[in-house]
Amino acid sequence: MLTQDYLVRMLVDFAAGIMRAMQRQTEERDPRGGAELLEAAVGQAVDIDGDALLALAPESMATVLQVSGTEPALTEYMARSLMLAASYRSEAGQAELAELRANQARALATAYGHDISDMDVDGAGTSSDDADQAMKAFLNQSND
Repeated sequence: MLTQDYLVRMLVDFAAGIMRAMQRQTEERDPRGGAELLEAAVGQAVDIDGDALLALAPESMATVLQVSGTEPALTEYMARSLMLAASYRSEAGQAELAELRANQARALATAYGHDISDMDVDGAGTSSDDADQAMKAFLNQSND
């Protein structure tokens, strides 16, 4: 029961971080800042240095998370957050970083069997507005 309560708290905190990032992107039109908030949320969700984790090659990142025993329920939030960060990075003109985040999201989703295809278009994420809508739908579904 304590483990389940801890997981629920982690997911609630993660969802709050996602919403803050989306709000920053929507209200302030700050895609770089929104991406940074999402990446920080991913880093805080695991017991691994977030900067080091996000610097890894996509498959290496997924393997490290699997070996470290990262909770599978948390990894879908992480994969979706990375794909949303990719769309924000793309909008901010950071194509290489956008591609890395999209590939990390795909590798993580593949490793854990998550379907994030609703957020993944054209190899580097979808438009930030479409990605925001897909993330909102996911968060609403998760609350049901």
